[in-house]
Amino acid sequence: MKKPLLSAALAASLALGAVGTSSVLAKPFEAPQSQPFNVFDKKVINKIDVDKIYNNIDYLAKTPRVAGTESEFLAVQYIKSQFESYGYKAEIQPFTFVGYTAPTSVSVSVDGYSGELKPQFFTYTVSGNVTGELVAAGLGKKEELANLDLTGKVALIRRGEISFGEKVLNASERGAAAVIVYNNAEGALNGTLGEPNEKYAPAVSLSKAEGEALAAKLSSGEKLTASVKVVGAEVSERTSHNVIATKAPTNKKKANNDVIVLGAHHDSVEGAPGANDDASGTAMTLELARVFKDLPTDTEIRFITFGAEEVGLLGSSHYVKNLSDADKNRIIANFNLDMVGSRDAGDLVLLTLDGKPNLVTELAQASSARLNGTPTPYGQGGRSDHVPFAEAGIPAALFIHNPAEPWYHTPEDTIDKISKEKLQDVAEIVGTAIYDVARFDNMGPKPGKGKPQKAPKEQYHHKNFK
Repeated sequence: MKKPLLSAALAASLALGAVGTSSVLAKPFEAPQSQPFNVFDKKVINKIDVDKIYNNIDYLAKTPRVAGTESEFLAVQYIKSQFESYGYKAEIQPFTFVGYTAPTSVSVSVDGYSGELKPQFFTYTVSGNVTGELVAAGLGKKEELANLDLTGKVALIRRGEISFGEKVLNASERGAAAVIVYNNAEGALNGTLGEPNEKYAPAVSLSKAEGEALAAKLSSGEKLTASVKVVGAEVSERTSHNVIATKAPTNKKKANNDVIVLGAHHDSVEGAPGANDDASGTAMTLELARVFKDLPTDTEIRFITFGAEEVGLLGSSHYVKNLSDADKNRIIANFNLDMVGSRDAGDLVLLTLDGKPNLVTELAQASSARLNGTPTPYGQGGRSDHVPFAEAGIPAALFIHNPAEPWYHTPEDTIDKISKEKLQDVAEIVGTAIYDVARFDNMGPKPGKGKPQKAPKEQYHHKNFK
């Protein structure tokens, strides 16, 4: 998952893992009192097999599923076969994107400096092997570089004020053969140049202490020669895929025109098996597709696993972008499952892009109130696959636990960290919430449908750009 854009307080709690949801989330939405249709809830709950969810997570999390790689495509084929084993006709929707392969090695050495340097790379940096005079280049702003001749030289730039991509591009356009950006805070500097650009010179980062030590030598008049080596970085066009299985209404004559989308992303980040992020959401989508296959419904339900979420919500964006206006207007809800099974994460929360309640939060809060006695709290959050739906005016919400587990996006995101209890809880809440609106009208009163909300795009941003 490209982790949630949150309100400041909630973001801090996810980062520090120390703040409870009660202090940062909105007051639970006071949904209209829903009748305890336990007989209908049980139709869903009695079919859920948490071992099937767990076993699918185990299968998917054997290896990282980086977007555009063979391992992701093998996961796509497995997901498709699982949908088909339940009786669905599954569709694979391909899309292309520009992908990045991280360097296999990065090194920096400086003649005249005896200290050890531990460089990091920037996402989208290019490969190169450069040796040249090291030149202090301030913050790398255009006005600072205007009178500098950087041709064939290595620019030493301080972090701050403008993006990493701008710094590197500005120095490259002045002839720099390589760029070193050092941190303005303690610790290692990890970041991204934002997007590929053939004009970039090789770019690496150093810590604040390392960079300041080099800058001090330069300011004292010493001449330093730096060697920067980046090996194995590659930008290329790649293909990822969405997998779509559709449950048509049981009786066409009694069908309404509504569509519910339940989904999760199946890709993971480099080096992470992604058991929780997001094999858990993918496996739960598969299980709820199995559960709903033979349940009577008057509403179309689409079960979708999205590719390339981790590199910019590309799969869900492609799916929504290619919907016709008529089809888009039919979708009344998007339930997005991302990181729904870690034993070491916090409590379940619902996040909408604008922080306001909508049909998804109303249904889920009513469901959790019936099942657990308390409605699941909601807050504001983006950066997952509900975002493109929300931006298209479709009621959408992310289901996630807060705070996140400490091994998010690491090799430790493995099957042994998964909680069956949490999987069961989320599957019950989501499954019964969907059935509350998707079952036939003559089976009892249904909750009202909320109006689609156009979410403000300015609330969606990226991290680690500067």
